[in-house]
Amino acid sequence: MSLATPLRQRFYARDARAVAADLIGCRLVHRLPDGMRLVVRLVEVEAYMGDGSDPASHTHVGPTPRNRVMFGPAGRLYAYRSYGIHTCVNVVCGAPGEGAAVLLRAAEPLEGMARMRALRGLA
Repeated sequence: MSLATPLRQRFYARDARAVAADLIGCRLVHRLPDGMRLVVRLVEVEAYMGDGSDPASHTHVGPTPRNRVMFGPAGRLYAYRSYGIHTCVNVVCGAPGEGAAVLLRAAEPLEGMARMRALRGLA
């Protein structure tokens, strides 16, 4: 798969465990307004099944105004702040209404590392 091949919605419209396994090693590419490309490789993810069994899942209590995107169509991103300091990102999986997702936990920078540091205020 080339850097330019996006994953389609049908990729995410599957069991969250299968999606999580297949996301390891995938690259996320973001092109900045100035044309610079930032690229990372996913190295750690976590699957949440949406069945209410995991109290760590944001869908554990069912749909709320905050988490409603996680009950929507597969492939949507859900970003939130954890403890007011960490930005976390989930990608919705499975069927609408299911509440399943994969948490993108860690990524390895491949391109644009200095710019990533600057954007995070670490330069």
